[in-house]
Amino acid sequence: MLTMRRIDRYIVSSVSASILLVMLVVLSLDMVFAFVAEVEDLNGGYQVPEAIVFVLTTLPRRIYDYLPLGAFMGCLIGLGVLAKSSELVVVRAAGVSIVRIVFSAMKPAFVIIVLAIALGEVVVPFSEKIAQSQKAVAQGADLRIASSGGLWHREGDVFVHINAVEPNGILHGVSLQRYQDDRKLSSTTFAKRAIYQRGEWLLEDVRETVFSRGQITTKSEPYRAWETSLSPSLLNILIVKPDNLSISGLYQYVDYLQQQNLNASTYLMSFWKKVLQPLSTLVLVFVAISFVFGPLRSATMGYRIFCGLVVGLAFKYMQDLLGPSSLVFGFNPIFATLIPIVVCLLLGTILIRRVG
Repeated sequence: MLTMRRIDRYIVSSVSASILLVMLVVLSLDMVFAFVAEVEDLNGGYQVPEAIVFVLTTLPRRIYDYLPLGAFMGCLIGLGVLAKSSELVVVRAAGVSIVRIVFSAMKPAFVIIVLAIALGEVVVPFSEKIAQSQKAVAQGADLRIASSGGLWHREGDVFVHINAVEPNGILHGVSLQRYQDDRKLSSTTFAKRAIYQRGEWLLEDVRETVFSRGQITTKSEPYRAWETSLSPSLLNILIVKPDNLSISGLYQYVDYLQQQNLNASTYLMSFWKKVLQPLSTLVLVFVAISFVFGPLRSATMGYRIFCGLVVGLAFKYMQDLLGPSSLVFGFNPIFATLIPIVVCLLLGTILIRRVG
């Protein structure tokens, strides 16, 4: 029993060290590329110091995104090193079954799943709100035009564009475009800011343009009440990309869209992707283990890493292609996430059964 525990700890430490190394390398490269991309967006008050803060603030999201890949590549490399040095052969000769080795190699993956859930549900949505709102405000979100970023939302016959949303319930650059039943623009309204007070929105520095019977009239008001079903909590959801929202946030917004008779497919796709990510991570680790015991048992480290990248990218691209396909062809988004998982699970099972 003591020997088995030592073997477990040895396998766990080897795989864990490899996962940490992979994450360090991948995140370092990603941070450099992210900073270079942000340099291209420098304007107004958004300069190099703000770009650095933005990249650092989005670090939790980057960790969350790369955790499945890190688990997959780390397991492939960690077990690969043990296989290359014939240590796995010795372990099996000592009477340790493949099932026990698989379970030992899976233990770091369970830790990663818990970390991913904590990041995805608590840290990432909050840090992304801060990062995106600070960037938008620094780039001049109170300009009297709809910025290239921001967010769009439709509520009845009114199309709403908001340049930036602060988590404290302050909106910058609010544009309201109202259309008639014949889809003709009837009026446009722009407010420099909107503040949520006592359960209602108050627009500040309002300028409205009305189009009626070939005539254009404009008027300005310092303040105006804005009746909308959008709450600060919903806007905090909208400011973050669907893939970076929490499961509860996605569920809440999907329910809101369905109540408004709007298309919720994009958010449903992200919802199922988040819900099934723990299963995706476990399946990828299982495939890595099956590769080490199967076709990559005697392969070089370079070839093993190359194969790992190919499989990891194939898994990602399969999900990325099936996701939009579900929106185009109308099948349930859950299948877009499940199909790559099932394919990888079958592949890993076949390879393991050949060894066993």
